[in-house]
Amino acid sequence: MSVAEKAPESGARPDRARAPRFTDDSGRRVPGWELVLRYVLLTAVLVLTVGPFVWQLSTSFKGPTEDIFSSPPKFLPGHPTLHNYERVSETIPVWDYALNSLKVAAANVVTNCVGSALAGYALARLRYRGRRAAALVFVLAMLVPAEGIVIAQFTTMRELGLNNTLIGVVLPGSIAAMNVLLMRNAFLNLPYEIEEAAYVDGADVWQRFLRIALPSVKGTLAVVAIFAFMGAWDDFLWPLIVLSDPSRFTLTIGLNYLHGTFANDERLVAAGTIIAVAPLIALFACLQRYFFRGVGEGAVKG
Repeated sequence: MSVAEKAPESGARPDRARAPRFTDDSGRRVPGWELVLRYVLLTAVLVLTVGPFVWQLSTSFKGPTEDIFSSPPKFLPGHPTLHNYERVSETIPVWDYALNSLKVAAANVVTNCVGSALAGYALARLRYRGRRAAALVFVLAMLVPAEGIVIAQFTTMRELGLNNTLIGVVLPGSIAAMNVLLMRNAFLNLPYEIEEAAYVDGADVWQRFLRIALPSVKGTLAVVAIFAFMGAWDDFLWPLIVLSDPSRFTLTIGLNYLHGTFANDERLVAAGTIIAVAPLIALFACLQRYFFRGVGEGAVKG
């Protein structure tokens, strides 16, 4: 038998159907049992995280004749209605409270973005004596619980005449230590060669900051904006201590009246909760593209 005739016999065997292979980010093959375990854990976390919100959303659309405490719970309302949202606006001035919260949150976003960017750039890029000590002060500030200094903050606001004002609500959280460290880490990740080239071309510190450094950390700025907005919008303890005039109440304080003297209906509480959460969802939906990029910018280096 010639070599040409033997070639087909010694050729490659027909391809067998292979089972699909699942690999992680590092290229390691993931066993089937591990893949199943991962999805089970993700499903459990999803249920624990999203489940309460879905129940609140469903309850806010249920009418007065539907049982909201049935077992097992019914997530789909039998007769959806918006009457609960109308009752919320009739029970409390919810839109005035929401406007006050929006003012506080917007001011908090502006002060945190501006102040954190300036402080973070100074800690990361400027050369001066005591820079490491200043960074350590911000780290230590994160370890102090807010409840431990609330009396000192209240006394300070009273001495400044800012009690019962929205400025008094904004001022203590105008610049958060965590946001400063996020911006510092983001600026540290930028290559020095770019700024050195700008310095050779005659750019001063402000020009390097505004035209080179700041546009490169838009993602981290989005993270700071989201954190600042959420912190101010969801804050309950500090506005409750500072504010005494009902016309200046924020939304978190105003929603407390839905479960007390004026009303005691879980449907109203659920509708008020959805009104309070909706702006946060809208904000994250608009900035999510920058958010995930910014987490990486501000968390690569310590």
